[in-house]
Amino acid sequence: MRTRITKLFSIKYPVIQAGMVWCSGWELASAVSNAGGLGLIGSGSMYPDVLEENIVKCKEATGKPFGVNIPLLYPQIDEHIKLILKHHIKIVFTSAGSPAKYTPLLKENGVTVVHVVANVKFAKKCQDAGVDAIVAEGFEAGGHNGIEETTTMVLIPLIKKTVDLPLIAAGGIGTGSQMLAAFALGAEGVQIGSRFVASVESSAHISFKNKVVEAKDGDTALSLKKVVPVRLIKNKFYRDIKTAEDRGADTEELKSILGRGRAKKGMYEGDMDEGELEIGQVSALIEDIKPAGEILKEIINEFKEAKKKILVQ
Repeated sequence: MRTRITKLFSIKYPVIQAGMVWCSGWELASAVSNAGGLGLIGSGSMYPDVLEENIVKCKEATGKPFGVNIPLLYPQIDEHIKLILKHHIKIVFTSAGSPAKYTPLLKENGVTVVHVVANVKFAKKCQDAGVDAIVAEGFEAGGHNGIEETTTMVLIPLIKKTVDLPLIAAGGIGTGSQMLAAFALGAEGVQIGSRFVASVESSAHISFKNKVVEAKDGDTALSLKKVVPVRLIKNKFYRDIKTAEDRGADTEELKSILGRGRAKKGMYEGDMDEGELEIGQVSALIEDIKPAGEILKEIINEFKEAKKKILVQ
């Protein structure tokens, strides 16, 4: 299965595991890479020393390509960038900020740079900044999201006709048939987060993994638009935020309710009531927890079978 994405990363399958906070440590990243995809360490929830430990352990666990996801709004990002260069990481996915800020420095040091966008405006900025590929993430995605609420079905062809960079689809993708649909729209790879949250190697708390498996359609919603739009499972914390938003709470009040460490409390420590539970709409399709390698194999097999059915028709 060869595309510009498999060539760019020297991987077997054009499947990237998203760098999710509190869920994407070295164990998950190395498992996905060993299975033929591209694993990413999610550095957004890591102090510099923790990121360094994860990089070292990931190198020990796999000889295959892997990368690091860096949210550009992270307060200690300069230290993270230094670690990337120190350990000669060859693939970096950036998000939540301007692609122009660090792309030149990373590329000068031989790093392949990919930036995550949710609209055409930032896709153009990525092209101008010289990134190597783009992740176009639709409204269905979990975690931080685009304020435009553009769905993946619309976003992929919009960006495809605007820029000529290799395009990775994200948001609402967790099966092989969804991957095939993304390819039909112009993607050459997919980035998958939620499905890998419910994996054995995910660093998410088991209570959160089980909550993801239990989720049905309508159990997630986009929230906190006045702060940073984020898709959450509807739990007590979500309802507290929703009540405040419905009565017109301003940004400062919402920040006060959010507090510090809310995502860690939910996804990593397992507080299903007061924690922030970030997950995508595709959680409604997730029915089990299994090893990441099996998940990847299942997605590829489903992709091939779905492709055969279309060709037969």
